Amino acid sequence: MLLRTSSRSRRVPALRRWLAALAAPVLAVGLLAAPARADGLPPVPMTLTSANPADNIPHAQNGDVKAFAEIGSTVYVGGSFTSIKAAGDASWTARNYLFAYDRVSGALKGGFAPALDGAVHALAASPDGKLIVGGAFGTVNGVARKNLVELDPATGATVTSWVGRSDGGLVRRTIVLGNKLYIAGAFHWVNGTQHSLLARLDATTGAIDPTFQIDASVPRSSAELVWGLAVAPNGESLVAVGNFTQVNGNSRNQVVLVEQLNGTPKVANWSTQRYVAPCATGFPFYARDVDFSDDGSYFVIAADGAQEDGAYCDTIARFETGARGAAIDGTWVQDTGRDSVTSIEAADNVVYVGGHFRWLNNANGSDSAGAGAVNRYGLGALDPINGMPLVWNPTRSGAPAGTTDWGPILWELWRGSNGLLAGFDNDGLGNEYHGRMGLFPLAGGRTIPAVNAPSAASGYLYVGTADGQATKVPFDGTTLGTPVASSQPNLTAAGAAFSVGNKLYWSKSDATAPNGSYLDVSIFSGGSVGAPWISSGYNNWFKAATMSGAFYLDGRMYYTKAGTNKLFYRYLEPDGYIVGCTEFTLPSLNLAWGNVRGMAWVNGKIVYGNTDGSLRAVPFDETAVDGTASVQLAPASAGVNWSSRTLFFATS
Repeated sequence: MLLRTSSRSRRVPALRRWLAALAAPVLAVGLLAAPARADGLPPVPMTLTSANPADNIPHAQNGDVKAFAEIGSTVYVGGSFTSIKAAGDASWTARNYLFAYDRVSGALKGGFAPALDGAVHALAASPDGKLIVGGAFGTVNGVARKNLVELDPATGATVTSWVGRSDGGLVRRTIVLGNKLYIAGAFHWVNGTQHSLLARLDATTGAIDPTFQIDASVPRSSAELVWGLAVAPNGESLVAVGNFTQVNGNSRNQVVLVEQLNGTPKVANWSTQRYVAPCATGFPFYARDVDFSDDGSYFVIAADGAQEDGAYCDTIARFETGARGAAIDGTWVQDTGRDSVTSIEAADNVVYVGGHFRWLNNANGSDSAGAGAVNRYGLGALDPINGMPLVWNPTRSGAPAGTTDWGPILWELWRGSNGLLAGFDNDGLGNEYHGRMGLFPLAGGRTIPAVNAPSAASGYLYVGTADGQATKVPFDGTTLGTPVASSQPNLTAAGAAFSVGNKLYWSKSDATAPNGSYLDVSIFSGGSVGAPWISSGYNNWFKAATMSGAFYLDGRMYYTKAGTNKLFYRYLEPDGYIVGCTEFTLPSLNLAWGNVRGMAWVNGKIVYGNTDGSLRAVPFDETAVDGTASVQLAPASAGVNWSSRTLFFATS
């Protein structure tokens, strides 16, 4: 039997004030600082779902969809909706808060008909195939049962032998891993014992686990609660986010990492200052959702909140699970430009995000599209190594007249067995009608290969000499071979150039371009630069001609500028050729970067030309550069003038 559990949902009466503020486009100004992890992350293959929503998924009406779970071939859907209908049906069936449908056909499961008197926020499948339900309800099937219950998955009848109880207070999240059920919300008692906002139960029986005593408390303002929860796949760690400032007596503002779940759980020596400052009025907290990667090596946090310098308002941020210490910054931070992110799901080496945003890669925008902004209307997919947008843009659009076009919250993104399910508060998805929910199927998706700079220890250095002409020099990482002329008729008006996989990126000067230049991209095969295509659709804002040399490595485009003694980098996403909107500087000493003309990365070294015509190399570990270790590979008198912006390394 296939059991899949949800780890999401949303809403509590005490939060009505600030949720009402979300009815208009709520929106974080770009605060991207240098990332916490200075060295790059190696690219990984990514598997994207289709961006075309499945047509056989049921619809819900009014309210929203907040949670999903799977048991066998049945999908369970929870929320605050009032009626449902199968795809293609003309009439609605009254059904509040919870329903089920067949995963393959999309047909509604009429025999599953529990009666609840309040919204469902969280769903999970128990190890023995029952449905665990959390939310903001008081009775289930006519009997008092506050906020937590187990149901028969076929009929919806209450499983009376299951002893789990929330003794008042919203249950916002339910996560089953092994035989452990983690719950989070706004409660203070579970099964008659004190547990503040977090608890762990036996998933099969509902009995409380007394060894787990992790208590969050002291709200920033308004009502205290845990809003988002994720448990690492190995069961060793969890991360909780929400409206709290203390956990077991430790200062933890909005985010806490708990470790040793397989032993004696304790608050980890991990904290970040990035969710301490207030954002906009009306947001008592802004860390809205969290999820672990499939391998548990990192977790990602989605936030709303509008704007505050130094805070991760309206962002998505990655953190490393194994990091320890105080004042930890994100490995990367993706900024929407003051628009809310309300749900996140890391799956298949992709970070999916949803919310009320209009752009990604928008640290330069403030409630508008700044330099580098990429249109993403409420949904996006990010590369996990640098947080850059992938080419996946279904949009929260397509609601027909008379329905809800654009709601403030996308409540849930959840990876089911056949794709990514989305729950929201509007009626459009992928430019089609989809009432309050939709599925992005794995079928019809694509795999994005991991591409990087050439990793071979030996190959060839190409240096541009004139329009359509280059010199090709064998290079084994230390010694240069005999130069030969290389005709490259497609390489004209070229500036800085670099290899990524089987492609060559190069700056091309063009007086008709908005900034006088753009990045061209060509296939590079058999020692030949192919016909270029212009990547200016995403990058016509970027002044590519300012680069005096460039190379790519681990999700970053490193570059120099003539007369400026710094080594810069921006994130670069090969899937779409998107240049990051924020410029970073890598620490370096004793190297006159302003004199660099052309660069390449070869087997752990930056190989670079100089204004004096020589070629040099310096070790590079992606954290810093010390120019005292630079060595000369060829003098200016060796027959090749290396003072050219167009320098790149290739294996053919």
